[in-house]
Amino acid sequence: MTRLLARAFAGLITGFTRLLTGAKARWIGCAPIPVQRIYFANHSSHADFVLIWASLPPVLRVRTRPVAGADYWENGRLRNFIIHQVLHGVLIERDTKQGSRDPIEAMVAALDLGDSLILFPEGTRNTTDEVLLPFKSGLYRVASQRPQVELVPVWMENLGRVLPKGETIPVPLLCSINFGAPVRVVPGEDKAAFLERARRALLELAASVRPG
Repeated sequence: MTRLLARAFAGLITGFTRLLTGAKARWIGCAPIPVQRIYFANHSSHADFVLIWASLPPVLRVRTRPVAGADYWENGRLRNFIIHQVLHGVLIERDTKQGSRDPIEAMVAALDLGDSLILFPEGTRNTTDEVLLPFKSGLYRVASQRPQVELVPVWMENLGRVLPKGETIPVPLLCSINFGAPVRVVPGEDKAAFLERARRALLELAASVRPG
């Protein structure tokens, strides 16, 4: 029964997200093929990873798991059901406490199961006037432990205006979701150099798809 309900919710979330945003995936730098990836994207709303997840073909969607904050998604029965039973998210504790699981360990464990991930390297929603916040170290730490996994930049335009911070009712608005060319950690590359290169790849993807 739980599995059937989860499938129904998955279909509902996918259909509603596509209807609300009108977004269609644009595979600019890679193809939607079944290879293991970390999709790393800009972050402006709670709806971000849902749009990426819903935009993937079904064969990719079933093996792609969002990385999300436990404090938000385990607050309430409905959110808890969606993140665990429907999206199969990898939950991390943003306020690490003694005895809590290392977030990097949790993400690497998901990769070792053969799953792909959706990750937001800014670490928090961007509510500033900056196009993209500096990247946290998590993307590098995961990628350096599993260098065979492709890292695909994903730029989403307008999604922050669909579900702004502090709002619970989404507003219909045409969005775009764009998948760029994969990057990988270069042998011997240090953390700062990699994070700057990955951030630049996402900024260049944004510049190529933004109007004007």
